[in-house]
Amino acid sequence: MTKRIFSKITQLLSVLFITSLLIFSMTVFLPGDPAVTILGEDATQQQLEKLRKEMGLDDPVFIRYGRWISKAVTGDLGYSIRSQEKVTSMLARRYPVTLQLAFLSMTLAVLIGIPAGVLAAKNRGTWKDLCVGMFAMSGMAIPYFWLGVLLVLTFAIRWKFLPPSGHFPFFEAPLENLKYMILPTITIGVSMSALVMRQTRTAMLESLSQDYVRTARAKGLSETVVVLKHTLKNALGPVVTVVGLQFGALMGGAIVTETIFSIPGIGRMVVDGIFNRDLAVVQGAIITIVISIVLINFLVDLIYTLLDKRVTL
Repeated sequence: MTKRIFSKITQLLSVLFITSLLIFSMTVFLPGDPAVTILGEDATQQQLEKLRKEMGLDDPVFIRYGRWISKAVTGDLGYSIRSQEKVTSMLARRYPVTLQLAFLSMTLAVLIGIPAGVLAAKNRGTWKDLCVGMFAMSGMAIPYFWLGVLLVLTFAIRWKFLPPSGHFPFFEAPLENLKYMILPTITIGVSMSALVMRQTRTAMLESLSQDYVRTARAKGLSETVVVLKHTLKNALGPVVTVVGLQFGALMGGAIVTETIFSIPGIGRMVVDGIFNRDLAVVQGAIITIVISIVLINFLVDLIYTLLDKRVTL
């Protein structure tokens, strides 16, 4: 087991290295000039050239990458050219906001998706199964931005039940914070719950057709015990995998959702960094998202191994 875990960690480090190359390359070749962003359009050519030299922008790309990655592994992601604030300080303030949104959305998806998937599998071919299937299909078809705008128009502008946008720090006022997070959580959670529903239904149907389920029923066990104690546990493996893989999509969805609802998370940080041509901010935010996705997928592999002893790392 230890050898396999070490091998998995080696693979993860390789993925991070390749991803860091791609991130650096894409951000470096973005249109625009950071020197112009800092000094403004009225700066002279001599001033621009001097600043480019000070920032190392005239160095070859591989030298700039080596300088960036060597600092990044020590936790130094540079400074924002707009605010002159450390990127790590910005991430420390914004990442927990996105993490909270991700946690709430995943919790909502699991609380809706797993029971609905079990219900559909137990009642295959009935109106209950049809209703769950229609909800799942609708949830996957609706784009984040469209659902987010629709929720704002309905619950914030028309009925005035909830705030349309913004954010309130959790530790300052937890209830106020949760009020601001309801609409963004629903926006992401609905789409995720649809995928969890479909995967749970498929896994449950496969488990219900196994011999051990027929044996359990033949022994006189109640249907509730058969479903919850025997079938659901074996069906959770694929569901956990889907939830883990959707974490990456969730982080991508957070960029759209945080922009719609003006949430100061890491997704909004990426958008602002791109518009401001703030390379250090964009690089730091995206590499943080990638590390999060890689670590979550590694944890999913471990959990899947614990749920199904037949699976190895």
